[in-house]
Amino acid sequence: MTCFRECFGFIAGAKDDRYAVLSFKNMSSFWRTGAEFMAIRELRGLFAASLFAVAVVTGGPAAADPAGPGELAVGPSEPITVKVLTVNGSGCPDGTATVTPLAGNTGFSIAYSDYVASVSGSATPTDFRKNCQISLVIQAPQGFSYAIAKADYSGTARLAEGATGLERANYYFQGSAADSWSDHQFTGPLYGGWQVSDTAAELLYSPCGTARVLNVNTELRVDDGASSTTSSLRMTSSSGDITTVYHFSWKQCS
Repeated sequence: MTCFRECFGFIAGAKDDRYAVLSFKNMSSFWRTGAEFMAIRELRGLFAASLFAVAVVTGGPAAADPAGPGELAVGPSEPITVKVLTVNGSGCPDGTATVTPLAGNTGFSIAYSDYVASVSGSATPTDFRKNCQISLVIQAPQGFSYAIAKADYSGTARLAEGATGLERANYYFQGSAADSWSDHQFTGPLYGGWQVSDTAAELLYSPCGTARVLNVNTELRVDDGASSTTSSLRMTSSSGDITTVYHFSWKQCS
C-alpha cells in the first residue's frame, strides 16, 4: 500500500488546511488498485468530516438550536424585565454602568463609561486593577427559563512594548458556585480596539418560577513589565459604542 505512505506523509506535512485539502484532492493520482481507491475515498470522507467539525468549533457562534428537552432556538415573545440591584467596584463608579435589555429577548448589554485599568504615568498604585460586579434580577415570562450562552466583551488597549493586559469575567446565579473564571490575555505593543467572547461549556438555567439574582463580574488588569510608558486597558469608549453583551439561551419549563 505505497499510496498510504506517500499520501499520508504529504498530508501530515501540509502547512495549513488549504494544502491539506489540496493534497486529498490530488490523492487519486496515487492510487494503483481498486482496494486502495476505496480506502482513499473513505479517508477523504473522514477528513472532510473532521474539517467540518473544526469549522463548527472555531467559527463565529450563532444562536444555538435546541440541545435538550425544552430548550428553544427562539425565546418568548413577552418582554423580559431587568432590574439592577447593586453596582459595585472600582471599574464602575456610581452612574457609570448602564444595563439595557436587547430586542427580542435575546439578552442584555452593559455599557461602561469609566472602566479603565492603567499603570505608570499619572496612574495611582491601585489603578492597575479595576473590577465591577453587577447584581441583576431578570424576570423571565411565566413558563420560561434562561441561561447565559455567550458573552462578548470589547474595549480599547494602549499597551506599550513589554506591557501586558488581562480581561477576566464570570457570571453566576446567587447560591451557585462562583469559582469559574474566563481569562483573556493581551500583550504589548497593542494600540486600538479589542474584542473577546466566552461561550458557556454548560448552560446553567435560572430556576423556573423564581427570579434568582444573577451576578455579573468583570475585571481588567495591566502590568507594565519592563516598560516605563503609560499603558492602559479599557472597557469603555467616549462615543459610547462599546458594550458588553450577554446572549440568552431559553428553555421551556416543564
